[in-house]
Amino acid sequence: MKVSFFDCPRTTTPRCHNGNWRPIPTTILVLALFVSALFAQTQTPPVDVQASSVSSDSPASGAPLTITLQDALQRAKANEPQFRSAVTALRLAGEDRVQARAALLPNAIYNNSFLYTQGVGRVPAACASPGATCAPVRYIANNAVHEYISQGDVHQAVSLTGFADYSRSSAMLAEARAKAEVATRGLVVTVTQAYYGLIVAQRKYASAQRAASEAQRFLSVSQKLENGGEVAHADVLKASIQSQQQDRALQEAQLDMERTRLDLAVLLFPDFNQDFAVVDDLQAPEPLPSFSDVEVLAKKNNPELRAALAALEAARHEVTAAWGGLLPALTMDYFYGIDADQFAVKDRAGVRNLGYSAVASLQIPIFSWGADRSKLKQAELRRDQSRVELSFAQRQLLAHLRQFYNEAEIARSEMQSLASSAEMATDSLRLTTLRYQAGESTVLEVVDAQNTLTLARNAYDDGQARFRVAVANLQTLTGTF
Repeated sequence: MKVSFFDCPRTTTPRCHNGNWRPIPTTILVLALFVSALFAQTQTPPVDVQASSVSSDSPASGAPLTITLQDALQRAKANEPQFRSAVTALRLAGEDRVQARAALLPNAIYNNSFLYTQGVGRVPAACASPGATCAPVRYIANNAVHEYISQGDVHQAVSLTGFADYSRSSAMLAEARAKAEVATRGLVVTVTQAYYGLIVAQRKYASAQRAASEAQRFLSVSQKLENGGEVAHADVLKASIQSQQQDRALQEAQLDMERTRLDLAVLLFPDFNQDFAVVDDLQAPEPLPSFSDVEVLAKKNNPELRAALAALEAARHEVTAAWGGLLPALTMDYFYGIDADQFAVKDRAGVRNLGYSAVASLQIPIFSWGADRSKLKQAELRRDQSRVELSFAQRQLLAHLRQFYNEAEIARSEMQSLASSAEMATDSLRLTTLRYQAGESTVLEVVDAQNTLTLARNAYDDGQARFRVAVANLQTLTGTF
């Protein structure tokens, strides 16, 4: 159904215009102002998760760049592709909301057209006489032989689908913001693992160096004792085997240290810089909050739960938008400008060509071969799936919260035991070596004490890194505490 209102059309007499043009119809003006006031919002700046600027990759002095954990996190935010993908998705969602809001507001465009129709040339005198019946044009396709259109158009569309799309875009923006937070916390875990993995690898390399030196020193001791006739040659052979094993372990530790350095360099630097040093801040572990406090933080600050809630909200608005395809939609246009057979403000007779018209259209859907019903069914299916995913996210949150907290708690409780074992293994090796030199212990006891010390040191280093990573995993659910 289409209704048009034309004021002072081109063919009217000069009395209609009288050199003036009428104002915009009151109904259309009020409706346009109402819609503008309702939806015109100050454009919110796009949500940015830009990494803060970092210092130059190479100091002016030429010394290796020293990086802390916080420096590593800032650099990874600028270079890690999955995190940048989440930030890009967040920005795209922000622009989608801007576009959905713009679709609800009046739009203005300016049209310029020239419509040409073939005429008969100069009009014969007989046709110009009063009462003549001949036609002045050969082919009638437009309102005149030459028709000029130069007018502005203010267009407004009102439909349930448009309102629902705007609400859906807002929900999707909230979902994208939550997913960006998930990506941020996941990046913290990734960087923490790589950062402390390098620190532990460096510590293990230092332990392997000490173990190789101790094995070489013990080999020298056994050779001296053999030369003095105090031990058998079998002790020297065993000491030689132990020294070779420690040398191989040293090579493996160096290879692992280089590998972990490369893994961290890929995360931090766009130009693959390997000339950097990390700060070893693995100290005594900080205390953990109680589980009840952690549970409260998880309920308030869990981004995965917020993302699932936002996804359900977006699915609900999608159902509303699908219903809009089954309901009438209203469009309104207001035109002002020239639509005449002369491109001029006034024609040859002095009549103003400037005028306006308004068109209101009400589109009522009747039959679409079931396409609109099918879209509604699809939207309802997505909404039901979002409900299932939200329920699963809630259960998964409770399970992961208990799992991550228990792991962090156990890792922290084992730290004192691991440190004590490393100290006792050091004393055991020292005493066993002295007893061997005094002839009171065997070479097997010395070798076992050396291996035990290496294992104890490595276990202590792994335990410290394990606690830091466990806390990072826990904070993916709770945020920083």
